[in-house]
Amino acid sequence: MPVTNFPLSAPESYIRVQTNYYKKCLQPTIQGEYIEVWMPWTAEMLKQDMSRSAIKRIPKFDGFSCVPSHLHYQETIGNFYNLYQRLEWNPEVGSCANILGFLQHIFKEQYELGLDYLHLLYTKPTQKLPVLCLVSRERKTGKTTFLNLLKLIFGKNMTFNGNSDFRSQFNSDWMNMLLIAVDEVLLDRREDSEKIKNLSTARTS
Repeated sequence: MPVTNFPLSAPESYIRVQTNYYKKCLQPTIQGEYIEVWMPWTAEMLKQDMSRSAIKRIPKFDGFSCVPSHLHYQETIGNFYNLYQRLEWNPEVGSCANILGFLQHIFKEQYELGLDYLHLLYTKPTQKLPVLCLVSRERKTGKTTFLNLLKLIFGKNMTFNGNSDFRSQFNSDWMNMLLIAVDEVLLDRREDSEKIKNLSTARTS
């Protein structure tokens, strides 16, 4: 993903939530990606970044929310800023034979179940779904490629986690994600698998 950001003087790169200011930044991850985050920004620094008239144009919100939606996405809901990200593509009519062939290779006899799973992720992202585990005794069967495909589809709403992420007591970097992907080589302890199970069944994050 290219590193791009708004110029410092652009009001759209800032928001005010309640009495606090935030700046939109691209934070690098250990996976070599960049995730969009809102960093706290002081009013004094804003005065150095832009003119008084530009500061007045900064959007103001009563709080943050996270409401996943792909079919009817809203950046603001009421007067709350939605932390869920808009998808970076729009669906178009056309052939998807290659992708369907790949999914058939991945899910095999559970192909229809796999299609239902992906369909629900896209059309009903708030519906609770089971943890999807791709298991194969053979290597290079396409599991990592499948995760990369999901990343292309759901973009900034998906992240890759490893040992350090699950062992940390903090989940603010991924608590608003629709999908958290884990490659099998990144987990090496039973406790990590147990924590995934607990997180997937917990009522709160």
